[in-house]
Amino acid sequence: MEYVRKVDFAAIDRSGAEERLNQALLDHASGAKTCTIFCIKTPVGGGSPAGLHVHDVDQMFYVLRGTMSIEIEGKQYDCGPGSLIVFPAGVPHRNWNGGSEPTVHLAFNTPLPDPKAPFARSV
Repeated sequence: MEYVRKVDFAAIDRSGAEERLNQALLDHASGAKTCTIFCIKTPVGGGSPAGLHVHDVDQMFYVLRGTMSIEIEGKQYDCGPGSLIVFPAGVPHRNWNGGSEPTVHLAFNTPLPDPKAPFARSV
């Protein structure tokens, strides 16, 4: 197992402004046993591919760059760098980038999602 994993910020910065980028830091393929962790860049105007959706696992986002807009239980929030966002399992939510620059966030999913089940279900 690789004990130290780095976000490839150079790849994020090289990617096009309109490109969504998803870097796996810890997942099934890399030996995850309890959770998954991804670094995700969302372009301006982009957001949750599933729209308003739920998961069977808890999902947490930690915003590194930009301002992410979220909706959870009918309330909207704008979350800047340093914000921790918690989406409990089964709670409808969505996220999008309504700002003027790409957002970059870490996404944590726990317990480890079942690779055979759909990760998100639209509601």
